[in-house]
Amino acid sequence: MGHTVVDPKFTDLVDEHAAVERIGTGFVFTEGPIWHPVDQYLLFSDMPGDVRRKWTRQSGVTEQLRPSNKGNGMTYDAELNLLVCEHATSSVARFRPDGSRELLASHFEGQELNSPNDIVVKSDGAIYFTDPTYGRLEHFGVPRPLQLGFQGVYMLPPDHKPGDEAVLVSDRYMFTQPNGLCFSPCERWMWVNDTEQANIRMFDVGGDGRLKNSRMFASGIKDSVKAGVPDGMKADANGNVWVTAPGGVWVYSFEGMLIGKIEVPEMVANLHWGGEDWQTLFMCACTSVYTIKTKIRPRSEPFMSPKTVQSSSLEQAANVGSSVNASSKGLQIAACPVLDPKKTALLIQDLQNDVMMDGGAFAETGSPQHARDQNVVSNAIALAEAARRNGMPVIHIWMVCEPGHPLLSQHAPLFQGLKGENALVRGTWGVAPVPGLEPRPEDLVCEKMSMSGWETSRLESYLNHAGIDTIINTGSWTNMSVEHTARTAADKGFQVIVPEDACSTMNADWHRASINFGMQNVANVTDTASVIAALR
Repeated sequence: MGHTVVDPKFTDLVDEHAAVERIGTGFVFTEGPIWHPVDQYLLFSDMPGDVRRKWTRQSGVTEQLRPSNKGNGMTYDAELNLLVCEHATSSVARFRPDGSRELLASHFEGQELNSPNDIVVKSDGAIYFTDPTYGRLEHFGVPRPLQLGFQGVYMLPPDHKPGDEAVLVSDRYMFTQPNGLCFSPCERWMWVNDTEQANIRMFDVGGDGRLKNSRMFASGIKDSVKAGVPDGMKADANGNVWVTAPGGVWVYSFEGMLIGKIEVPEMVANLHWGGEDWQTLFMCACTSVYTIKTKIRPRSEPFMSPKTVQSSSLEQAANVGSSVNASSKGLQIAACPVLDPKKTALLIQDLQNDVMMDGGAFAETGSPQHARDQNVVSNAIALAEAARRNGMPVIHIWMVCEPGHPLLSQHAPLFQGLKGENALVRGTWGVAPVPGLEPRPEDLVCEKMSMSGWETSRLESYLNHAGIDTIINTGSWTNMSVEHTARTAADKGFQVIVPEDACSTMNADWHRASINFGMQNVANVTDTASVIAALR
């Protein structure tokens, strides 16, 4: 089935002839797909059928819960508790991994919510959901009178206690039937669509979590010939917006331009990415669930790097293809010396979207592919988990420029490139950490405007105040930020550990030159598995 390419940018996200595959059928009306990042399965709602279903590649579709209170939208929080919008109870409920149910919210100003519909979690733990009236209609819910006189968007703040009322974050009378909602990758903005108005609005997310500065993002999302309405909606890692629409799924650029349409045999109600590489888009249609492979991943959500992931599984992932492959890559590495966690800190440097992600300002250098070849994100995650487990500081070092790059000297190609590509600008997707490496509340962040992590940041103060004498130096690019930070650290009297497979650059040749020659005299070059073993 051919898809519709409105703008060439669309083919960077999905192949125009990518196959749409059906993985299950025979349902009443499917909704709310969500992927479990640890156990690798899809949950989805068969809403009118009042059942929650599970799909795995090995076993196909099985029942997970019946009755399900006509659950609709679903997601996980960072602890992998399942959050469900229940039509039959007008509630947002939380299901623990043991299956126990807890009511989070069901009222506003003493009145029952209409019927929570779609749901998303912010990185600070705040839960947002829409509240149209569909769950009080026959078939999709339980017919009963409305108590509220409007349909809005709500938040359960990070300090929300189960049973407390929800917080209204939108204007009371802006929406007719608010439905899908999603954050931008940096979470500064949120999109909310309205099924009846056939449009998408974009908002600023205020410091208090409320939605501000509403503006029209896309309108006229309808077709007199093809079935489909704005319903489920998700953002990808580049800030493009994917929304269910007539004929399947429509994709809009961050600027609100329609760039392409995915054609699906049935009307699609909701969608979400999953799979081991997060590049399988699952689409819940009327009676079936479909998939399509994409070239882009979703925006990073808290559940995608859950706090409950067992470190042993991360260590096993890091062990595969690290030291075993070092010799085949022509690299000179050694075992890691025993480390004292009380005197050691982990540095994660420049692992930002513009530096090393597809769609970033420097993607054409080859850095995204080399990062994948190095498995650098997974290895950095494994190191961060091991560091936190041992009570070590995790310090993220980011290059951050102000809009327009004011007073950024143009004396060197590095800084010329930053300004020329409008890269690493505060508040943009490009400056944000890559998915999975967002700082935890206990981590530290240093901002810099230099190649080395030392010159223009708080790094040295943090390390000296904590009594640190050893740094584990990771990041991108190996031959630039990582190497310069290692050289300066050696001059300052720090022991430097460089796990080579937690570093990447433009290509293997540059990486090899830096590892084999640039850092051999200033650092102990090793690999991720050896560092984790040394921390034991």
